[in-house]
Amino acid sequence: MDRMPGCLKPAVVASLVLASAAGAFAAPPPQAPNATLAGLVGSFRATAKTLEATSGMREGFERLAATSGISTQKLRYADFVVVRLLFESTRDAGLWNLHWAITDRPPNSDNIWKQWQSVRQPAFTVPTGTAECDELSALFAFLARSLGIRGVGLLWPTGNHTVAVWELHPAAGPAARVVVPTTQIFLGEADLFGTKRFDPWRQRSIYEYTRQDAPASLALAQPLLRFFLSQAERYGGATDVTLQRLRYLREGVFLKRMTPEQAALDALGRSRAAFARAAPEDVAAFVSFADDMRSHP
Repeated sequence: MDRMPGCLKPAVVASLVLASAAGAFAAPPPQAPNATLAGLVGSFRATAKTLEATSGMREGFERLAATSGISTQKLRYADFVVVRLLFESTRDAGLWNLHWAITDRPPNSDNIWKQWQSVRQPAFTVPTGTAECDELSALFAFLARSLGIRGVGLLWPTGNHTVAVWELHPAAGPAARVVVPTTQIFLGEADLFGTKRFDPWRQRSIYEYTRQDAPASLALAQPLLRFFLSQAERYGGATDVTLQRLRYLREGVFLKRMTPEQAALDALGRSRAAFARAAPEDVAAFVSFADDMRSHP
């Protein structure tokens, strides 16, 4: 059997993943959405629905319930799935290939949408847009509200940094706030969705983000929308730890700290470890990432 250096050949791993997953997250390819923001929102909601049964979503839900103090009976699972998938999509070096840089722009997502309107054919190794922490946080908050999620606003954990916060109000019990770290600034690799590194209660009020950053009719290129939905579908079922590692690899490629081939080899090495743990969604994510990196000319 042919082998990649230090790991199984990608095609072999992929076939084993599909067999062991037993169709748990092998949803059909996303239908072509209307090439508008409204089309993206509607199709993203449908994609999130297909990921509800994945181990990554279930594990993330249990972890958030434990760390937030809200029982799983009081935290709506469908909302969590949408929020987690949106977080992984819109974060710095996340599934939609946004990248952080100092821009000195207003704290809204207007310029991100402007950049996306000019993207005709996205690439796996190149950012689709550049934005600062407050712009990324505003993008997450704006899309969360567009997807029907309430209570999402902005938090300034320091005077020069912004993240998003999801404020939850269960029917019984006190309110809870979940930090949504749209970048890893001031954070380490172990700081995941819901990190306690920033105190969400240092700010007396979290004002829900209600600004309409882009109209529902905003036109986007069809390949870009397909890229967004495909990325969400292929990776959204992996665990938090795997998605965090892929974020760091993606960022390394963006910053040219490693080549796409080096990132691919790292991911394939980790796919073998994930296979030994019987973690099919994680194996699939690592193998898909390696394939994406190797599609670079």
